[in-house]
Amino acid sequence: MDTIFALATAPGKAGVSVIRISGPLAFDTARALAGDLPSPRRAALRVLTDKNDRHLDDALVLRFDAGSSFTGEDVIELQVHGSVAVISAVLGELGSISGLRLAEPGEFTRRAFENGAMDLTQVEALSDLIESETEVQRQQALRVLSGELGDRVDGWRRDIVRAASLIEATIDFADEDVPVDVTPEVFGLLETVTTSISNELKGLSASERVRSGFEIAIVGPPNAGKSTLLNYLAGRDAAITSDIAGTTRDVIEVQMNVSGLPVTFLDTAGLRDTDDVVESIGVERAKNRALAADLRIHLVPNGEEPLIEVSDQDLVRQAKCDEISDFGVSGKTGAGVPELLTKVSEVLSARVARSSLVSRERHRLVLEHGLECLTRALELLRLGPEAYDITSEEIRSAVINLESLLGRVDVEHLLDEIFANFCVGK
Repeated sequence: MDTIFALATAPGKAGVSVIRISGPLAFDTARALAGDLPSPRRAALRVLTDKNDRHLDDALVLRFDAGSSFTGEDVIELQVHGSVAVISAVLGELGSISGLRLAEPGEFTRRAFENGAMDLTQVEALSDLIESETEVQRQQALRVLSGELGDRVDGWRRDIVRAASLIEATIDFADEDVPVDVTPEVFGLLETVTTSISNELKGLSASERVRSGFEIAIVGPPNAGKSTLLNYLAGRDAAITSDIAGTTRDVIEVQMNVSGLPVTFLDTAGLRDTDDVVESIGVERAKNRALAADLRIHLVPNGEEPLIEVSDQDLVRQAKCDEISDFGVSGKTGAGVPELLTKVSEVLSARVARSSLVSRERHRLVLEHGLECLTRALELLRLGPEAYDITSEEIRSAVINLESLLGRVDVEHLLDEIFANFCVGK
C-alpha cells in the first residue's frame, strides 16, 4: 500500500498546522526529514531539513505505531508553523520522495476503515462530527464515533449468530437424537433482538433531525408580523417587511442555534385567498412547507383563529402583541420572543430525548430489511423442524444485514460459533 501524506488542518495561515503521513514508509520518511524519532505516542521537537540539508522548519514530531494510530498504519504527524510558505515547502519535500503520494479526499479515514480501526457507522459519525454546528449535533456524533452503535449492533449479531448456530446444529444432527429442544432459546434470542431493533428505528426520525436540523414554519395571515419576527430571530433583515399585504411571496429560511439544537425558521407567505397568480403560488408553497415542517408557530391576530389546522405541540401566539406575555409575541419589540424560544426548545428537546443512535437513511434500510428477515424467521420457527432450513437462511440474511451496517460481511463468524459450541467438525 502506498504511503500517503496531506495537510490535516485547514489550509491558510494558522498558528500551527498538522501534516500527516501514513503507510509503510512513514517512519523512514520522518527520519529523512527529522533524524531520530520519538518513542511511540510521544512528541519531540525536531529540525526538519530537505534532501539538501536545508532548513525547512522547527516542528513537533509525533509517532504512532501500526495498530495504535488513526489509520491503523504507521503514522507520523508533523506540527509545523502555520505559514503558507512553510506548509508548501514541507509538502513539496514530501512529494519529491519516492514512494510517497498526496492523499486523496477521505483516504486517511478510508484506511482506518479498511484496517479495522473504525467501522462504517464510525466513519459516518466522523463526517457528522466535522460538519456539526450545534452542541446536540456534536454529542450525537460523538456517541456513534465512540463505537456505541457498533457495540449495540455487535450485541444483536451475537444473539442472532447464537440462534443460527442452534438451528444449524439441529439440522446437522437431524438423523440423531438431539437431547435438547433449541426452539425456546432461539425464539427468545430472536424476539429480544427484534424488539431492540424496532425500538432503535422508532428514534430514527429524531436522530435524522438532529443531523439535518429541525424546520419550524411561521404561519399566519398577511401582515401578522411573520417576517418581522423572523428578522428579530435572525438579528438582521432576512425578509422584506412592509405594510402591504402579500409582501412575502416565497419561503425565506434562517438557520439558528436554539439551545444547542439546529433549527431553520421558515417565513411563509400570508395565508389568504387571492387572485394574484404569483401570490397564490406563494400561499400554496407556504401551506406545503408548513405541513412538512417539524413544528409550526401560528401568529394569530387578536380575536381571530388559526388559518390552518393546529397540530399537537404546535405553538399558537397572538400576533403583534407588544406586551410581555406567554401567549403573545412581537417581532417589533421582542416581547414574548424569549418565552417562545424557551417553548420551542422544550418541544424539540423532548423529541431529541427519544432519538436513537441510527440517524441515516442507509441505517433505516438495513435495519428494516434485517427486521423483516427476523420476523419471517420467527414465523417459520413456529412451523417446527421441517422449516429449519428456510429459517436458517432468514437468520443468515439478518446477520448479513447487520454486518453491512458496520461495513463488514464475514461468514466465518457464523462458522466459528458453530464449530466452537457444537463440535460440528468432530
